Amino acid sequence: MSACKRVQQWATFARTWHIFDCKWQDPYQSAGVIKKYLMGMHKPIYHPLNDCGDVVVCINSREIALRGEDWRRRAYFHHTGYPGGASWTLAWELHNKDPTMIIRKAVYRAMQGNLQRRHTMERLFIYPGEDIPEDVLQNVTNQIRQLRLVPTRLDHIPEEEVKNYPKVMDYPEDYILK
Repeated sequence: MSACKRVQQWATFARTWHIFDCKWQDPYQSAGVIKKYLMGMHKPIYHPLNDCGDVVVCINSREIALRGEDWRRRAYFHHTGYPGGASWTLAWELHNKDPTMIIRKAVYRAMQGNLQRRHTMERLFIYPGEDIPEDVLQNVTNQIRQLRLVPTRLDHIPEEEVKNYPKVMDYPEDYILK
């Protein structure tokens, strides 16, 4: 076996660490992408009973974006296991209590039908901000592309760039703004 084929085989069977930025991303669309890497569906050796998935680190989960009025209307179910222990929590309340929980629940639900999803979820690390422990950051070797691009705010663009931007038209000298 050539050295190139050996490296390719090693890369296929190794657990790679991926990082995903959740800033301004829909958690339910992102869950499908994260699920693909957690279960190993992006690898040629994938089989539903084979545990060949990778590790995914999600950052900026505090800055997720839900569609429409989902912050006020979407409710999450939780049961303690005791009689009368059922509760429904609105998305904004759950996000204020734990900013990582909406992403965690979306990925868990996306893996419905996977017999190993509890063990697969152990390879998912979610952080509310950009502060990641150094030992986790050292293992990351790949970045998962965001589904939506995050736009740059106008107040973050330098003034020189704004002034040098080509104008569509110039207002006359005697123009008065009303």
